[in-house]
Amino acid sequence: MGMKKNKAITSREVDFAKWYTDIVRNAHLASYSAVKGCMIIEPTGYAIWENIQAILDRKFKELGHQNVSMPLLIPESLLLKEKEHIEGFAPEVAWVTHGGSKELEERLCIRPTSETLFCEYYSKNVTSYRDLPKLYNQWCNVVRWEKETRPFLRTREFLWQEGHTIHETAAEAEAETKQMLEVYRSLFEDYLAIPVVCGQKTEKEKFAGAEYTLTLEALMYNGVSLQSATSHYFGQKFTIPFDVTFVNRENREEYAYQTSWGTTTRLIGGIIMVHSDDNGLVLPPRIAPTQVVVIPIGQETAVLEKASAIAEMLKESGIRVMVDRTEKSPGFKFAEHEMNGVPLRIEIGPRDLENNQMVISRRDNYTKQTVSLAVDIPATITDLLDQMHHDMYERALKRNIENTHICKTLTDVKEVMETKPGFIKAMWCGEEACELKMKEIRGTKSRCIPFEQEQVSDTCVCCGKEAKQLVIWGIQY
Repeated sequence: MGMKKNKAITSREVDFAKWYTDIVRNAHLASYSAVKGCMIIEPTGYAIWENIQAILDRKFKELGHQNVSMPLLIPESLLLKEKEHIEGFAPEVAWVTHGGSKELEERLCIRPTSETLFCEYYSKNVTSYRDLPKLYNQWCNVVRWEKETRPFLRTREFLWQEGHTIHETAAEAEAETKQMLEVYRSLFEDYLAIPVVCGQKTEKEKFAGAEYTLTLEALMYNGVSLQSATSHYFGQKFTIPFDVTFVNRENREEYAYQTSWGTTTRLIGGIIMVHSDDNGLVLPPRIAPTQVVVIPIGQETAVLEKASAIAEMLKESGIRVMVDRTEKSPGFKFAEHEMNGVPLRIEIGPRDLENNQMVISRRDNYTKQTVSLAVDIPATITDLLDQMHHDMYERALKRNIENTHICKTLTDVKEVMETKPGFIKAMWCGEEACELKMKEIRGTKSRCIPFEQEQVSDTCVCCGKEAKQLVIWGIQY
């Protein structure tokens, strides 16, 4: 790989955290704001989010979900109704105590998540099984008062979608929980080129108030794990305290069965940490705001016209393309578009015109090819973008496999986590005490109980008692 060094970016081998923030800043994804712990999402960062949003929104609607908008503020009394839930969120809640200069009779919290508002709405608007299912989603911002913040990965305010559905039967709600995890898996693997491990969270790590939580876990370049999307089965844990009942087919009152599921702007951090390199951002082609940049070399009219014609042709085929006609030097332009992660670059200069050709460079692996202008250009570019997606996914998958270690004892775990962290596959007895013991090693946590179970040993990695299941462990952002 032709790695020349971009001076604006710290090498990821030297300081991964600094490398990450250098990319966020230099590729203009986000900027720090006057509000501590909150970021300004800049146009490029927001355009990536819009592309992700469009994909998910289409998938949600194909499955019958509808978008709604709930209030930003939640009365304290409402939040207190589900005990486990509020205990889980209490440390991170921001409170509104005044309206104008007047102290409020009841504090309002800025939503950390909206289960309580949806439940209250459903309790008033559902009466019969004929009203079910209710398949709602909202695109919004939430606030959680985090101590340590980092652009995209953990900010006090972030953007997300939260789906909240209620169903007639437990089976239907559980099917929804699994189906939505599959929607997220497809987003990550088919659009973001990020391989994920699918599984269930342990009791200790599940969402506060859920019966169980399903999760997608992705591995970053530095071996740290990122919880990328979650889907929760609530059963009746919220519908009972919130009195969400309906008259069932037997004409009896019953509590509805509920789910919720979400993913956030944090996955932009995941895209950076899985794919990018020391020259800047590398974007998966299917969500890149600009997929192709055409760079005319020099200002000759014939060259500029050809560049525009190529761009026009690509645009008509639905490819997101721009022509960079600015008067900067070609080298400067190359570095800039490399920094911004544009997947493909087409260069065309006077000599290329004479030879009826163009040069196409790939951002992910720096390969260049000379292509005749007589080919079907949109088809050629589409194939290249698909190839690039495939290669980026395969590279990430290979790295995941190389950084997944089987451990049979705590000594093994220690050795991996202190030298080359990654995913650890280890057996577990099911006791929380053993999870806490693992946590003493660099904060290692259970990431998930994977759906694909294997028996890597007979005994628990911590206590040596008989093992119940395989768990994927890791350190997290």
